[in-house]
Amino acid sequence: MTFEEMFAEVKQRLAGADVSHIREHLAYQFNITGDGAGSFYVEVKDGKLFVEPYEYYDRDVAFTCSAKTLEKIADGKQDPVLAFTLGKLKVDGSIEKALKLKEVLKS
Repeated sequence: MTFEEMFAEVKQRLAGADVSHIREHLAYQFNITGDGAGSFYVEVKDGKLFVEPYEYYDRDVAFTCSAKTLEKIADGKQDPVLAFTLGKLKVDGSIEKALKLKEVLKS
């Protein structure tokens, strides 16, 4: 799967997320390694969700993982905390805000 295909799938999955209840600003960058490598960001701002295929320089958290790991997390088949513990997901930045990603994914 190319980065563009993977990104389109992620954006589609998150398109219906209702984040209107999240009032704080959250900015996550995802760095995908291996097949389909690339970067994209997920931002929650003013209760709206933005997903774009660019780096986010003032991000709160940067996640680094393979496309396969990201897919499992997005499908709910892999707990992000467990993926981090197993070394499948690297986190750089605010751990507090990183943990709020679950809330965004459940929306």
